[in-house]
Amino acid sequence: MTEHIKSDVSVITIDGPSGTGKGTIAHMLAQTLNWHLLDSGALYRLVGVGAEKKGILLSNIKELVLFSLDMDVHFSRLFEGSIELNGEEVSNLIRQESSGELASLVAVIPEIRAALSERQLAFRQLPGLVADGRDMGTVIFPDATQKFFLTASPQERGERRYKQLINKGLNVNLRALLLDIAARDERDSQRAISPLVPAEDALLIDTTELSIDQVFEKVLTTSQQVLSKH
Repeated sequence: MTEHIKSDVSVITIDGPSGTGKGTIAHMLAQTLNWHLLDSGALYRLVGVGAEKKGILLSNIKELVLFSLDMDVHFSRLFEGSIELNGEEVSNLIRQESSGELASLVAVIPEIRAALSERQLAFRQLPGLVADGRDMGTVIFPDATQKFFLTASPQERGERRYKQLINKGLNVNLRALLLDIAARDERDSQRAISPLVPAEDALLIDTTELSIDQVFEKVLTTSQQVLSKH
């Protein structure tokens, strides 16, 4: 499929750092619109975790690229956070903080970003796509129909992430989590390749004082208004 044909398919991008609620909002929106869902951050986590399981070193760029191109990935819009890698349910595994650290390290490798960019573009299919990530509106889908960028205070994001992981039965330390979030924010916002910044035409939403339902209502209402004009 060519880029010209793909551009006829509507895309809504939801970018921002972890802990802002973007994953939940993207899932809710994809389910409501009955559109395809792309969790781009999970792709980087899958490469990091999958490579580690196969014994591929992060310094082995060639093998990493081959793995990223060959892995079979499925995102479910019916069950939030459900992800399959090569037929195996890996949702809990890739949500661990160690997986996030691996993803952040993988994300700075130009060859991996190039390989995964092609994979992400392939998710753009009818009737539409909701893409959740950090550079969806700036790099992957700059012509998106509507772009959102969610933010929240580091403390609030850390506490949300802590509760989320605890509810999944994972053993985490809040202080360590906050330090990890700060380190990842610094690395992701300062990197030369696709830094974590809002697109110029993105709608910024600070979710610190908002509930998930309040954020979703704003995102859905805005999206429906924009889609009705297309």
